[in-house]
Amino acid sequence: MFAFSTSAKDISVLQAKFSIYEDLSKEMLDKLERAVEKISEGNNSVALILERHENRLEQADKADIALMELVKDVRHKLIELEKQVAELSKFRWITMGVATTALIVIGSASFFGNLLTLEKNNATIDQVQAPLIQ
Repeated sequence: MFAFSTSAKDISVLQAKFSIYEDLSKEMLDKLERAVEKISEGNNSVALILERHENRLEQADKADIALMELVKDVRHKLIELEKQVAELSKFRWITMGVATTALIVIGSASFFGNLLTLEKNNATIDQVQAPLIQ
């Protein structure tokens, strides 16, 4: 009997210890569940932040692409404008050359006209008949 009572005592001690361990394991499990929930919330927050960051990066990339296209358009328009300015400059020089040439021709016409024209003499009947009579 003594062995049975010792074993009953041992069983009651074991049951008490088991109950303590069971309470501790429930507390630890509860703490682990809360820790997992907090970690999960943290992961969700980090995922949300990463998503927002990726969206901002995509928007920045789109803005960069748009700016590059704008720079290309401005460069193209600038080249076209330079061509137009060159054409206008060429037209201006041609016009100035033509005007200068016209002024020189008009101004020199009287000079060359005097060289090429004969002197005007008023002819009289006597002057005209005298060579004919002879």
